[in-house]
Formats: sequence, structure tokens, C-alpha cells
Amino acid sequence: MKIWGYWATFGWALLAFLVSQFVALAALVWLRVTDLNSLLVTPFDGVLVTLFLLIANPIMIAMIALAVRVARADQAKYLALAWPRWRDMRVAVISLVGLIAACDALLFLSGRALVTPFQSQSYASAAAAGWLAPMLVAAVIAAPAGEEILFRGFLFRGWARSERSAWPAIIAISTLWAALHIQYDWAGVLQIFVVGLFLGWMRRRSGSTLLTFLLHALFNLEGTIETVLQVQFFP
Repeated sequence: MKIWGYWATFGWALLAFLVSQFVALAALVWLRVTDLNSLLVTPFDGVLVTLFLLIANPIMIAMIALAVRVARADQAKYLALAWPRWRDMRVAVISLVGLIAACDALLFLSGRALVTPFQSQSYASAAAAGWLAPMLVAAVIAAPAGEEILFRGFLFRGWARSERSAWPAIIAISTLWAALHIQYDWAGVLQIFVVGLFLGWMRRRSGSTLLTFLLHALFNLEGTIETVLQVQFFP
């Protein structure tokens, strides 16, 4: 199987990301053509966030699929779209629960909020507009699918080319993934980085991007549940 080199992998990944972001942003501008200021005044608007995720991630997946097709490789093998072993799944889910508990405990003991302004504002505005169901789909399915295909699928395949390069690749990929989450403060970005290391470890251990997608979806679902509890019962 032909695998893109280090720089070609990065180039394709960057292209996929930029195209998806620009197309999604252009779509939002077109949809809000008479109210452009709202895109700047309310960046955490739940409807806008939902639309952006639902537009950008399928495009990003399509661009990555194009890169694999140009390499004349099998999509499932290249992106590790294989079912994980049950043992790996059990270890992964138990480890995820422990990781979430540890992160929440550290946030609580340090006096930081478990739910960020981005989460609470997005949820509240989506609820007011009747967009909770689409937002759940965007946060729990669309975003994890796009990000896992890009980071733990495509980038991991191109950068983790041997046992020796696996952990340097995981660290680099986790750094890039965390750096994209500019909607959070430094504590949130650090948490994303740690979760990225965990997902990279599970990708290496299981050989399955489907497993990292499941873990990513569960992580986002847990965050959504925390947000609902915070906004509804502890305003």
C-alpha cells in the first residue's frame, strides 16, 4: 500500500482542513448575508456552531478520501476503518472513564469550571432556537468523525511509520489537534491535548480509527451531558 510521505501527508491534511473551513465559513456568510455582524458578535451561537460542524466535517472527510484515492490505496486499510477487538474496546472505555474523572477532579480542585463559556453559550442558544437535536448530531457524530479521520486516521498513517516514530507522531498529532480548539482557554486546550495522547495510544494499540471515533464521541457526549446539567440545574 502506498503511503504519502511526511510532508505530503501534512500538505493533504492542511488542504483538507482549510478547504472545509473556508467552505463552511462561506456557507455561513451566505446564509447570514443580511446579518454578517452576527458572525462576529455571537461566535458561540449554537445554530452557527452546529451548521459549521455539519458542513465542514463531511467536506474534510471527502478531501481525505480523495487523498487516499489519489494514492490508489484502499480507504478502509489506509484510514484503519476496522472493528477493534472487544478486549481493546473494554480497556479503552474503562480508561476513558478514568481519564474524564481525573480531568474533572483536577478542574474542580483547582477551582475551574467544568463547563466552558463556549459550551454553555452554544447549548443555551441552540436550545432557544430549537436546534438541540442537530447540535447533538454535530457534536457527537460529525465532529468526532471528521477529526478522527483527519488526525488518528490520515495523519497517523502518514507519520507513525514505524514503532520508533509512533509516539513522536502521537505527540505531534495531539499538539496539532489541541491547537485547533481555540474556543477553549489554556486549561481546556491542555485537556484536549491529554485526550489526544490517549486517543493516539488507543489508535496504536488497537489499529482502529473506529475505536478512537467511538471514544471521541463518548467524550463529547459526556461533555454535552455536563453542559445540560450545568445550564439547566446549576445556572
